[in-house]
Amino acid sequence: MTSTAPTTTLARYLGQKLLEPLHLVTYMCDEPNEAMAGIGFDDGQYWPLYFAGRAAPLGQVPAAVVDAIFYNFAPGMAEEFYTGVWDVTTPSAALAAREAGSVAGLRRVLGPLADSPAIARAADLALRLALNAPSEGRPLYAGLRTIAVPTEPLARLWHAATLLREHRGDGHNAALVAAGINGQEAHVFAALDTGMTPRAYGRLDPLSDAELEAVVDGLRDRGLVDADGEFTVAGRELKDRIEEQTDLAAAPAYSSLTADELAQFTADLEPLAAHIEAVGYDYRVA
Repeated sequence: MTSTAPTTTLARYLGQKLLEPLHLVTYMCDEPNEAMAGIGFDDGQYWPLYFAGRAAPLGQVPAAVVDAIFYNFAPGMAEEFYTGVWDVTTPSAALAAREAGSVAGLRRVLGPLADSPAIARAADLALRLALNAPSEGRPLYAGLRTIAVPTEPLARLWHAATLLREHRGDGHNAALVAAGINGQEAHVFAALDTGMTPRAYGRLDPLSDAELEAVVDGLRDRGLVDADGEFTVAGRELKDRIEEQTDLAAAPAYSSLTADELAQFTADLEPLAAHIEAVGYDYRVA
């Protein structure tokens, strides 16, 4: 018997609420940056570490390819920060450092929960889901599929969460393309969705105020943003449709869950996600 929960709701709840917090240590903790510094990077320069670690599953591809796959960075960021990273190290070394640092950060954040039986159970099921998801049209996810699976339970769980996160991300990019929303506009949409200003949201920092305002003006001209810089009714509806399409594209990864598996999976993951939310990524175990 398979789960009867709505697949779009299920995909968003499992993917964004329960699994993504386990992956976000990669970007929110010091340990991954420190591990990348150990292979030659300057940990005071965040973006080269980011681009090298996240793009490593793609191999030594040109910056233009990384820019296209990552989709939503300000123009020129990939060219500036990715170019030259493989003069510092190799993709395989970057992958190993990223995994080691991320797992160390996750272990610190979770504290005693990192060694609970729930970790191994959730890791095995998450990995099954992640490795049975469709890869067509998902370049970053497909690249991650070529990486050897870790054996240690916490590392396996982080790896599976990363696979499922990038699977969803590739599908989200496809939904944005279909909706005619480019990378910079996607960040304006995300900012407005969370009640932030586009300038405060990040990743568009390289844009001047005039350049950023031009992006917003373009959305305003299309009737998606109003004079006050908020969503119009049409803009809100388009944002919601993009998220619904993202859920639909992510849903096949979770379609094989039985009702019993879903119950166990959520019971194992919910305390982990709640702990991360409660203590934050800067928490230090006493």
